[in-house]
Amino acid sequence: MASFVDTVKLFVSGGDGGNGCASVRREKYKPLGGPDGGNGGNGGDVILEVSEQVTTLLDYHRSPHRSAENGTPGQGDNQEGKNGEHVVLPVPQGTVVKENGEVIADLAAPQQRYVIAQGGRGGLGNAALASRKRKAPGFALLGEPGQERTVTLELKSVADVALVGFPSAGKSSLISAMSSARPKIADYPFTTLVPNLGVVDADGLRYTIADVPGLIPGAAQGRGLGLEFLRHIERCAVIVHVLDAATFETERDPVSDLKVIEHELAQYRSDLGDVEGYVPLGQRPRIIVINKIDIPDGREMAQMQRAELEAFGWPVFEISAVTHEGLRELGFALANAVAEQRAQLPEPQVPEVVEVEPVGRRRGSDFTVTTTDVEGERAYQVRGTGVERWVSQTDFGNDEAVGFLADRLKQAGVEDALVEAGALPGDPVVIGPAESGVVFDWEPTLQTGAELLGPRGSDARMEGSGRATRKERKARYHEKMDAKAAAREELWTERESGVWTDPSSR
Repeated sequence: MASFVDTVKLFVSGGDGGNGCASVRREKYKPLGGPDGGNGGNGGDVILEVSEQVTTLLDYHRSPHRSAENGTPGQGDNQEGKNGEHVVLPVPQGTVVKENGEVIADLAAPQQRYVIAQGGRGGLGNAALASRKRKAPGFALLGEPGQERTVTLELKSVADVALVGFPSAGKSSLISAMSSARPKIADYPFTTLVPNLGVVDADGLRYTIADVPGLIPGAAQGRGLGLEFLRHIERCAVIVHVLDAATFETERDPVSDLKVIEHELAQYRSDLGDVEGYVPLGQRPRIIVINKIDIPDGREMAQMQRAELEAFGWPVFEISAVTHEGLRELGFALANAVAEQRAQLPEPQVPEVVEVEPVGRRRGSDFTVTTTDVEGERAYQVRGTGVERWVSQTDFGNDEAVGFLADRLKQAGVEDALVEAGALPGDPVVIGPAESGVVFDWEPTLQTGAELLGPRGSDARMEGSGRATRKERKARYHEKMDAKAAAREELWTERESGVWTDPSSR
């Protein structure tokens, strides 16, 4: 079973809002007590929070579906529903959130929070919907559904120093010698299969160091472990090239190894390029470390290659992770490089909770009217955060609620926009997505106003306008087509039976 996971697909959904309550107060000697239906509770949010206690995304690999609690419905006597509990998902520091391949959140600061899916707003009860003209509404608004999203979480290690190099170059041995980290060490390639983090204390300055699994030519294109772990060096302040001075491969040497790894780093394209403050890998400070000088051939190779390596313009250190030779000087050099990089950064601040802006929480009634195709028929499509929310909260089994929706659409200017778009009476109109939106036949002559309402739960405007509905028009069309087909069949039968035979041809 895997113990380290650095990328997962997560399915999250906020809680649904509770429905409002339609209730009338009933009390002795008070037959007209008035509406007293309470509002529904809001659904809970799904929140990502950076936690120091989490180092992997393994929990979400095993359980990728996470949902918040729904709000409860309102009740009579003006009792509001209970809000749903939020769900807080702890993630490691350095987690990047992507949706459709785009970075939507970069959780790089301690205790940073991000609301990934908001819960739906609870519906209003009839007490909240009452007005001077509509004193006793016989309906309430439904709860708004919670937001659903499918995102990808990627962990990019937050380390000050990244050790890069070919497999078996001694990176794991080096991090083990400089810190208390105890990675697996063996004399075969790709011993390290997951990044290892260690903490180094150099004369009071503490910094973190990451051992990245070995790179090979083509890593930037995904060869070997390639892209799986190159993401873990994207946040480092200093890149350390660990070169093997005692490799058994005759075609390899420290200089050629350095050129290969630098080529792979230059080819790698980070998805953090648009994040504020991101520095490309090619502009990070470098330090060259020649390892395994405890081996006689290794020391000779280091001395032979040193001048050519110094020509790159980066500090060069000769060390042995086994005997600890040169590690003290290297530790202080890394501490100074990290301190210089930290001095260039602004003061760290714990960011506030970052919230997404789902459809259900936006205010305003901005909308657009376009033409589309619905079931093979030309229709007018209305899209807008406000109007779509109103539709989702409408109980279409209640005529008064439908009339209330018509009033809101009229006041928002939807009817005027349809006229400007060229819509005619009886044309189909869809509010929302063409596949799942609400479709109706537009009737612009409907009068609006609460004074036209009848008993609670009814609306005289919904009794019918005398105009055939789209369903009725379709039925008439199919009936006409069936009649034509029957007539053609009858004529063909008469012809086959000789009724239409020409006497002169006999």
